[in-house]
Amino acid sequence: MKKILLGATAAAVVAAGTFGVVSANAAAPAAAPAAVMADADNGNTMTSTHLTIEAATKAARATLDAAEKENQRVSVAVVDRNGNTIVTLRGDGAGPQSYESAVKKAYTAVSWNAPTSVLAGRLANAPTLKDIPGTLFLAGGAPVTAKGAPIAGIGVAGAPSGDLDEKFAQAGVASLAK
Repeated sequence: MKKILLGATAAAVVAAGTFGVVSANAAAPAAAPAAVMADADNGNTMTSTHLTIEAATKAARATLDAAEKENQRVSVAVVDRNGNTIVTLRGDGAGPQSYESAVKKAYTAVSWNAPTSVLAGRLANAPTLKDIPGTLFLAGGAPVTAKGAPIAGIGVAGAPSGDLDEKFAQAGVASLAK
């Protein structure tokens, strides 16, 4: 009986010691690194312009309206400077392929700050451009700029020609000037 009692006491002491070490470590947090402050005046930061959700929606709606006036069934996408989708609208009767194509055209237009019809012409000299993920070098994408810099892209897909798609995208860009 003494051995069992002695063994149980030893186990309790070891457990208490382990718990104490764990408790001590948990109670004493590691020293936090000093906060680093960025100074906006030292040239390490910049301010950029972005479309608001309201402006992106206005442009998308104007684009879709322009297509509907010509009885075209299209999808429209508006992406931000980084290619992230802000708004997409799929018009009544637009084909299933048009949604993704519109997003890719918008991304391509903002990435190169040029209409995708112009970029499609560059494929003759640089055919591997089409291999860049997420891009589509077909007419129908238009960049939105502020102070000469791209801030968004509008892509349209679904009309019978890329020229029409791009015409509608340009209507969306023009709506932002109003």
